[in-house]
Amino acid sequence: MFKWWNKLDFSSLRTRSSLAIIITAAVLIEITTVVQYFFAREGISNEVVHRAKSELTIETAEIGNVISRVEVVVSNLVWVVEQHLDRPDEMYRITHRLLEENSIIVGSAIAFKPNYYPDRGLWFSPYCYRANDSILSKQLGNPDYDYHKMEWYTAPMSTGKGHWSEPYFDRGGGEMMMSTYSKPIHDSAGNPIGVFTADVSLEWLGNILRHHQAYPSSYNIVLSNIGSILACPNDTLIMRHSAQQVADKASDTTIRQVSLDMISGKSGQARVSGNNGGEYYVFYTPIGGDSGWSMAVVCDDKEIFSGLRKVTLYLFALMLVGLTLLATILVRTIRGFKHLQAVSVESERIGSELRIAHNIQLGMVPKHFPPYPERNDIDLYGYLMPAKEVGGDFYDFHLRNDKLFFCIGDVSGKGVPASLVMAVTRSLFLSTVAHEASPERIVETLNHALTKMNESDMFVTMFAGVLDLPTGRLRYCNAAHCEPLIISDKTFWLPTETNIPLGINADWQYVGQEIKLKPQTLIFVYTDGLSEAERPDLSQFGAKRIQDVASEVGKANLTPKQFIERITQAVGQFTLGNEQNDDLTMLAIKYTAQPQFRKIHLRRNLHLPSKMESLPQLHALIDEITKILNIPFATANNIELALEEAIVNIIDYAYPNREEGFIDLRVEANDRWIQFVIMDDGIPFDPTSRPNVDTTQSIEDRPIGGLGIHLIRNIMSGINYNRADGKNILTLTLNLE
Repeated sequence: MFKWWNKLDFSSLRTRSSLAIIITAAVLIEITTVVQYFFAREGISNEVVHRAKSELTIETAEIGNVISRVEVVVSNLVWVVEQHLDRPDEMYRITHRLLEENSIIVGSAIAFKPNYYPDRGLWFSPYCYRANDSILSKQLGNPDYDYHKMEWYTAPMSTGKGHWSEPYFDRGGGEMMMSTYSKPIHDSAGNPIGVFTADVSLEWLGNILRHHQAYPSSYNIVLSNIGSILACPNDTLIMRHSAQQVADKASDTTIRQVSLDMISGKSGQARVSGNNGGEYYVFYTPIGGDSGWSMAVVCDDKEIFSGLRKVTLYLFALMLVGLTLLATILVRTIRGFKHLQAVSVESERIGSELRIAHNIQLGMVPKHFPPYPERNDIDLYGYLMPAKEVGGDFYDFHLRNDKLFFCIGDVSGKGVPASLVMAVTRSLFLSTVAHEASPERIVETLNHALTKMNESDMFVTMFAGVLDLPTGRLRYCNAAHCEPLIISDKTFWLPTETNIPLGINADWQYVGQEIKLKPQTLIFVYTDGLSEAERPDLSQFGAKRIQDVASEVGKANLTPKQFIERITQAVGQFTLGNEQNDDLTMLAIKYTAQPQFRKIHLRRNLHLPSKMESLPQLHALIDEITKILNIPFATANNIELALEEAIVNIIDYAYPNREEGFIDLRVEANDRWIQFVIMDDGIPFDPTSRPNVDTTQSIEDRPIGGLGIHLIRNIMSGINYNRADGKNILTLTLNLE
């Protein structure tokens, strides 16, 4: 063993130099390993803080949003209850309506003080609650359920403020673990006569927490305002023990301080030791609203640094192996060092370029879906899977004035240049749709800008669409991109004009088209990475297969996300795991508008000449309508001001030369909204295309114009422009609730 050692000539300069190099390398490797370990540990620690705080922010925001939503709903309906105190049976309808419109609320009661209605007895509390898929009602109070002694009733009655109760199991009421938000009701003299409540099941809290985990073994803890445990990984502790009881049994006193900080509503972070000897990071912050709840994220030190420890052990083992081999390959390594160095630099340059392109591409497209959860007329989902060699695919969308602007595109070439062109194109699209509503003008604007800066002879294929949500009218312009699919009662390719890609000819006149969509229609746009997806035998997925799969999937009436998942699954089954050679990008938009059948209480029509002298007729009509609808004086003034601004804009811009014309005004109103439809046959004029006015600028710096539409936007709940049958159609809607 080690016979080679005896053969070494230590008098040789080469031998001594080689040994010196080996020893020096060993020392340097050791030092490097230690330095790398500490820097890696520091980096991981920073990542833990960032990831845990991000998780904490997301989850507290989601929980806080639910709490705030419940508080706002109850507060908004208190006045309705107070307006109907003379009709006690109306209380059942109010609570029933609250549950119909708010799925997160499982029960609602209007609980009155003893004998408030003498004919109803000591207890009178109309209560509606969910049972399976139905909403049932009952009278809540009785000798076995004396709500006058319960926290959700006594606290708001004594403080006069909204109050979240300590979570409890509601026996005789909702029959579940819940927390109740209640707000006092006052009679006309301002005296408290009862409370209006909304019950929220604690099941949703667990659902939210299960959807987010910073690490596989990390967990969340939620405490009530008095320290009761509302959520934690140990179910036996929930609502049976307080945080202080748990902290008292812990060996680390820091845990007690953390629990005190959480109960007092403070934010912070700490490193604590568990009774099992493990170390943990704890991050905590209060949840918004009146609940007084607080939340913490707990991450296990062992899991966080387990990968680093394994890597360190592997590094030391590899170091010993490397030192053994270093003696035999030293000469050959020196000989090929220069060549290897050149190859390494080039490889790193290519790898860095691809990483940058990958990050640019994924960082620019929307990733949060659904993007507009508050709307019931649109649903959409986008998907982008970059290929090994990064390309320039992108998609984006923007909602303005009840119009959905969307696009999908593919930049020629690959790598960083394509990603940079993609980023510029997307930014140009978002800035253009902020003030432009015509798809062909949007595409022409992008084409002109890209052509001017196109020194690399790159081009972009793109499809741009503008979907008017109130009418279902889709206007679009296709710049040499793949034809979209329309999936409704039948599946067909959307007809597209032959236009050239962007960035080739700045003077090209792009042709726009339009189609009327039915409700429940799905628009599917994609890039050629889908149609050109290949099997190992180089056969492609193809447009025919896309249509066949879409037709089959479309019959299931899926959401856009489910639709794209099924398409992606079909592509994966077709390619047999073959590596994709181009980006796979898809965007599905479902127009889900449903007709609103609501009894109209009032209709009026007015035919006006396009002259300023017609304004008194407008004022007279608004005065009549607002008096009939009993609209408050301040709101009536705002309506009159907005309508006058809209009519004056039409006279000035739709009839610029003061030629003879007419303006038709149609007014409809019900118990929830009032709508004004203004039509004229003047020249095309879209007031909604004007950008928002920056009122923070001085008058000298502010551009002239735009204040009228700015005023209308601030007064009205909705504003929409449409051009149909040679007429400008401006629709203004104001919510009356």
